[in-house]
Amino acid sequence: MTTNSQSQAVTGPDIITFGETMALLMPSNGKGLEYSSELHSLFGGAESNVAIGVSRLGGKVGWFGRLGKDPMGRLIYKKIRGEGVDVSRAELTAEAPTGLMMREMLMGKTSVYYYRKNSAASQMSVKHLDEGYIAGAKILHITGITPALSESCKEAAFEAVRLARKHGVKVSFDPNLRLKLWGIDEARPVLLELAKLADIFLPGLDELKLLYQTEDWDVIVGKLRELSAVSIVKGGENETYVVTKDSITAVPYFKAEQVVDTVGAGDGFCAGFLVGLSKEYDYAEAVRIGNLVGSLIVQTEGDWEGAPTWEQVDAILNDVKHIER
Repeated sequence: MTTNSQSQAVTGPDIITFGETMALLMPSNGKGLEYSSELHSLFGGAESNVAIGVSRLGGKVGWFGRLGKDPMGRLIYKKIRGEGVDVSRAELTAEAPTGLMMREMLMGKTSVYYYRKNSAASQMSVKHLDEGYIAGAKILHITGITPALSESCKEAAFEAVRLARKHGVKVSFDPNLRLKLWGIDEARPVLLELAKLADIFLPGLDELKLLYQTEDWDVIVGKLRELSAVSIVKGGENETYVVTKDSITAVPYFKAEQVVDTVGAGDGFCAGFLVGLSKEYDYAEAVRIGNLVGSLIVQTEGDWEGAPTWEQVDAILNDVKHIER
């Protein structure tokens, strides 16, 4: 990752995002981590999941972050680059290791264990931001995970938003509340402040109940309407909601034929939604695309591996029949 204090925009991706991507280990036999002798080696991170999803859908996208100059860091860097994501501002550093997460599913419930304290990404700071790169984008997508990693990461997240707003770049913000990284009382003011600065707010309904400390939908809608952002509320019973100052639009889900791994569904949704916006669809239609991508992601193991191509999405949207042979 390079530091660039110049304000002149550079030609680059339409959508950019940044954050921590970690090595991921999962049991290969359906057992718990404690009892499994074999583990799948994968990787994941909310922001790179979104970036890969956008790229698969044909979008021009960039991701940057810090990875350890170690085997997993090099693998992650090459894999993300191989998916067509611009990684020209990403950095491999010998100063700290690549973060690690381990995941298991027992009795239908997913548990994630993080080993990311003092990781390379947690040491990211304002100096790692390239103003020209941000200025050249149309959308900056951030999540609430980055400011949870460290004080310097929080400062970097707010500075990235400031730079985007300075240059007329739209800010997309998914709170991605992670209570294993910070408590709700610490997270709430930070996430709500970022929501105030965003053009597009992408919370889950459960997150909103925690952030606004209420179960009352009408109260939540009232709070969302105090924001300048258009709010896209994921996690309704059967639909996603588009909440604006004067309307609420419900967009039905697509039914998944099978659910294999639910992690990454929200990131897939964001990828589909952002690509829909980049294609100049209205919010409801962009949400429809996001709903479809999210439903496809959960049918494959891994955080991003099931991300579809635009051709696959377009075929489903237009009910094109699959010819097997």
